[in-house]
Amino acid sequence: MGSLLIEIVVDCSDPATLARWWGEVLGWPVVDDPRGMSWTSATGGFDQLPLITFLPVPEGKATKNRLHLDVSPTGCDQAEELERLLGLGATRVDVGQPADAPFVVLADLEGNEFCLLGRRVDR
Repeated sequence: MGSLLIEIVVDCSDPATLARWWGEVLGWPVVDDPRGMSWTSATGGFDQLPLITFLPVPEGKATKNRLHLDVSPTGCDQAEELERLLGLGATRVDVGQPADAPFVVLADLEGNEFCLLGRRVDR
């Protein structure tokens, strides 16, 4: 027995914009739900797991995330992917990581931290 990871939920002020940003980062299609939320998955299908769901909340982000996503470059090296992500609007963030860390800490458009790993993963 165990549990299945179904979705990762991100509280945000602008679900459609943030979902599209993450969709661009991951190369995943985005679906806007008429109830005001948006989601993305590898195929755009609701049955493709996991989903990343973006829900509207009235409050802004206040502190460092206790949970974050890690992404790996695919089809390029870390430096090239870093430039692409910065070009999409990611920002560098210092959360106390070591200067020689093999990952780069970034934040999305609403300040949610995530890491760009050094290893390239091609599928």
